[in-house]
Amino acid sequence: MIGILKIALKLLVNDRGKFAALIVGITFAIFLIVQLTSIFSGILAKASSTIINIGARIWVMDPSLKNPLNTIPMPDYVLDLVKSINGVKYAVDIYSGVGLVKLSNGNWQPATVLGLDDATLVGRPDLIEGNINDIYGADAFIVVKDTDYSKLENPTIGTTFEINDHRAVIVGIADVPVSGLFGIPTLYTTYSRAVKYLPNARFTIGYILVEPKSEADIPEILNAVAKIGYLGLTEQKFEDKITNFYIYQTGVGTNILVMTFIGFLVGLSISGQTFYTFVLENLEKFGALKAIGASNSELVYMILFQASFTSITGYGLGVGISALLIAVGKKFVPDYTATIGYWNLGLAFVMVVAIAAFSSLLAVRKVMKVQPFDIFRG
Repeated sequence: MIGILKIALKLLVNDRGKFAALIVGITFAIFLIVQLTSIFSGILAKASSTIINIGARIWVMDPSLKNPLNTIPMPDYVLDLVKSINGVKYAVDIYSGVGLVKLSNGNWQPATVLGLDDATLVGRPDLIEGNINDIYGADAFIVVKDTDYSKLENPTIGTTFEINDHRAVIVGIADVPVSGLFGIPTLYTTYSRAVKYLPNARFTIGYILVEPKSEADIPEILNAVAKIGYLGLTEQKFEDKITNFYIYQTGVGTNILVMTFIGFLVGLSISGQTFYTFVLENLEKFGALKAIGASNSELVYMILFQASFTSITGYGLGVGISALLIAVGKKFVPDYTATIGYWNLGLAFVMVVAIAAFSSLLAVRKVMKVQPFDIFRG
């Protein structure tokens, strides 16, 4: 069997033109699949940036919330009701809104403003400069140093500007795991200051962050929240809600899916046609192998080995090129978003297996029909 596979490899690589065409076609298809799905993963991660960065175990919100980017304010009594639920260790409110920042050059820049509970500061970010207690100072804000940080003119501690005609002072610079999706800088302050600085409706609580006493208490808490007419979600369920919103209620998921399928069809058509042509041009060699005693099963093994070898090689090159491009993009393009994960690598692998299977099927059917006398008859 080893000898047969060595012959198969030599037949494959000796025809350099066909071999190169096979590798390029599969590599390009895998590159497109991995690249597009990685961009989609990056979009979903950034869309969930607030949830990831704050890290609350349970989020309570208005049940009619469809787009997680737009909060629906809740009355103050909801916070008291949630605090009274059995199994709740603590519950705090958080404010989420958008304010207009007037920069020193006179330009205006929208910024996401997150107001943390005054007493506990639950959800506060990690600081790389400054002291978290300084957030209680007059007009104090903390700025997040992410890809959108420069849009606020790279503020340092002590930088002042205006937010909705109110004076604001930077007292800390924070680092967060994930930056925002829509290119808007993020500022943290206390809940009371956020409510004062930004225009609001009658109610101001955007979300309620809940910490359960134990994992076993989570289902009971979620049921109790539902009974009072509000929606409680664990951190993962909230991220899933955002994912479903972008997949099913925006054009992002559909467009990525269509383009990924197109990439798959490109690889399927190029590799299938090229591999079939390669087999046709080498039929006499397969017939000669049959004449000297090779069985049909051994010829099938040869075809499967050739298709698998080219597919796996193209898969590795496609993933490698995509990873290199993503690394370069993240280094030189601030707002570039792409994340390679196990799921899109798995999807690409399933598709390359399908490409290999399709290519093998076309070739095997032709090789099985060849007879030695057809080769030597002339």
